Amino acid sequence: MNFVHIVAMLAIAQFMFFAIQVGNGRGKYGVKAPATSGHEQFDRLYRVQSNTLEQLVCFLPALFVAAIYWPPVYMAAIGVVYLVGRTLYWLAYVKDPSSRGMGFMVSFVAIVLLMLAAVVGALFRSPI
Repeated sequence: MNFVHIVAMLAIAQFMFFAIQVGNGRGKYGVKAPATSGHEQFDRLYRVQSNTLEQLVCFLPALFVAAIYWPPVYMAAIGVVYLVGRTLYWLAYVKDPSSRGMGFMVSFVAIVLLMLAAVVGALFRSPI
């Protein structure tokens, strides 16, 4: 289960990194709180952070539940795919929002796989 915990903490660290990027963007682009838009580049940073938060709500429970029923190292590997997807999403969205699709799909597919593993495990397997 250690690998699952490490991946979960990396996902939270990644989200915090995106939050720091938003904070830095506020200063760099002059977007004062509580505003959540104002400069296009800031808006991109903010959307990456927001979308990642939306994905974390699905990712973390799916990761932990799936790891109860299937070998945790495999579930952690799927979690790493999620992290790579989120990184690709960030890099693409900041550069050109229309190119974000690949990163989104990589992380989304990882979440769907974890959710399926969790549901199938809960229905047909005993916890490991």
